[in-house]
Amino acid sequence: MIYLTMMIFVKEGRETVFCQFEDLAIPILNDYRGKLIYRIRPTKETYVSFEEELPYEIHFISFESEKDFIDFTKDNRRKAFSHLKDDSIKYSFLVKGEQV
Repeated sequence: MIYLTMMIFVKEGRETVFCQFEDLAIPILNDYRGKLIYRIRPTKETYVSFEEELPYEIHFISFESEKDFIDFTKDNRRKAFSHLKDDSIKYSFLVKGEQV
């Protein structure tokens, strides 16, 4: 089992496009034994401290294996609407981890 935390920074004014991408991408997780454990849209008030730009959303996801995750990223259905991702996401950080 692997765990991924993704910090997603959305281009200003492109939030609706980002949500369209997510509405299409999230259901595909199940086909690759993936699970969206948490999808968080924090506000500035919920941070105790910060020194850099705040993410629009934070996702905490699990996959049964690294291969499942890689296969998810290569899914042709997902690639068909990747233009929505490119149009809406400024940048993101992905942190991989394992349960300890």
